[in-house]
Parts: sequence; structure tokens; C-alpha cells
Amino acid sequence: MSGVHVQIKNLSRSHRKGARAIDVLNDVDLELEPGERVAIVGPSGSGKSTFLHLVGMLDRPTKGQILLDGVDVGRLGDQKRAHLRNRRIGFVFQAHHLLPEQTAVGNVMVPVRFAGSSVKVARARATALLEGTGLGHRLDHKPGELSGGEQQRVALARALVMGPGLVLADEPTGNLDPDTAKGVFDLMLQLNQQLGSTVLVVTHSLDLAARFPRQLFLDSGQFVEI
Repeated sequence: MSGVHVQIKNLSRSHRKGARAIDVLNDVDLELEPGERVAIVGPSGSGKSTFLHLVGMLDRPTKGQILLDGVDVGRLGDQKRAHLRNRRIGFVFQAHHLLPEQTAVGNVMVPVRFAGSSVKVARARATALLEGTGLGHRLDHKPGELSGGEQQRVALARALVMGPGLVLADEPTGNLDPDTAKGVFDLMLQLNQQLGSTVLVVTHSLDLAARFPRQLFLDSGQFVEI
């Protein structure tokens, strides 16, 4: 499955604080070619996470357009947005958001089951991906029985199990020590390269950002190419 072509046009997002509107993003224009890998850096509170949430259809802009493979997602109803998210977008967050009562393989099966596949198909796909992340021996362990790095690898497998064309990662290694973070980051880049996904990663680490072919700095509601 090919990477998603992302087009952002005049994108703005503001929040209300009492009678005052606080601008987070101001008329952002951006285009990502299919398969492009981009890192976003910037100060805390600059709107990096807000931007990812808008692109991933977890929030709606105040104004502007987001087109994924030419589809204006702002015109889609909630059901179609949810369907597109499940089929074409993979999310990796700083907090892994794993279901504590489910095993590693059970957590990775969730998107596949949501898409309507059988338990047998879902388990086979989840198992294959977890084995590819080095967790074949931890399939039936629950999150509380896994280390932080292992939990984030499960979260990464869950994000990629549907073969998404667009991967959005928000500080995916922010809670990990440097060595574990590098290992998880290496794995994410390797798996995404195999998929051919378009990748947008928010990170505070300039060292990690430097490994991306394209880097954007977000400040005062606008992107600047580094």
C-alpha cells in the first residue's frame, strides 16, 4: 500500500479562553509527497500535537483544508472519518494507550477486528508484526508485564498492523531512556520504510529529527523548513 499524499491549505486552529481567541496555527500551507518522512520540532505549546491531531482527524480546524490523497477530509461525516482513520492512518503516542486487560497480541489485533476481520486473521497479522518487532516471545503477556520499551513496540505494531499509508507519531520515544528510545526509533523507521508510508513525527530530540530527510520547525503558528 502506497504512502498518502498530504496537502494542507490555509490551515488554522484557535482556542477560546474566555472572550479571547488564542491562535495555535495560522494559515499553514504544507505538502507531503507519498512516502515522504518528516520530523516536526519546536518549543512546547507551539501547536505540534494540535497539528498532528488535525491531520489525523482527531480534531477539526477552525478554517482551512486537509486533503489526504485528494479527499477533503473536512467534508466527511464522522463515520467516514473513522473508517479512513482505521484503514489509512497509524498513530503512535508518547503514552502507549494499551488496553491493560489485553495481551500484547490482543492489543495489536484491535484495529484489525474493528475493520471487520475474523479473530483468526487478526491474530495471524498481529502475531507476524509482533514477531517482526522482536516480541514473538511476549505475545501473551499483558502490558503490566512488559518493559516501557516493549510496551511502545506493541503500540508501534498496533499502529502499523493495518499497513497505513500515513503514520503520525507524537513524541513516540519521549518516555524512554536514550538507548531504548534509539532502538524503538530505529524499528519505527525500518518498518515504515518497508510499508512505504508517509511519516510525520513530532519530537523534542534534535538528534532524532536529524535522521529525517526533511525537518520543519513550528513556531508562532507557522512552519519553517530547517
